[in-house]
Amino acid sequence: MTGMHYTLERLNCASSEAFVAALSGIFEHSPWVAGAVADQRPFASIEALHQAMSLAVQSAGETEQLALINAHPELAGKAAVRGELTVESTREQSCAGLNQCTQEQFDTLQSLNRAYREKFGFPFILAVRGYDREGIIENFESRMNNSRADEMRTTLDQIYRIARFRLVELVHA
Repeated sequence: MTGMHYTLERLNCASSEAFVAALSGIFEHSPWVAGAVADQRPFASIEALHQAMSLAVQSAGETEQLALINAHPELAGKAAVRGELTVESTREQSCAGLNQCTQEQFDTLQSLNRAYREKFGFPFILAVRGYDREGIIENFESRMNNSRADEMRTTLDQIYRIARFRLVELVHA
């Protein structure tokens, strides 16, 4: 989707298939979210589209929510090292400087990723825009103290933030 931009009007008028294809990367590897809101068109604003998509995730069961969470890569994790991230995730992680970690920062993130996944059963997710590497590590460490229920909510909130950033970059009013 790099370089592709859509107007809200074009998305509102597109076939359901084209709508889902255009928005398939808004929620990581989860085109079902766009599919869930295709019949709610036309959307009056990008914000209305984002709210509908977020609500579709909130209304989905925990199984679907966990599948969405698990579709996200770990920060500075194995997928990033192997170059297997989506275009969107690569851009987001490199903007936060995660591609320039010192060995110590990288080791800290690897160890936090492991501990977090062991505790909660899913990857740590943070909308990294506006954070530097130290800020990301601080956020990571503080969230390790949350309960699983709180962390599910926090993680989904972060996914909604990521989706909003991606929508604003992709769709123009």
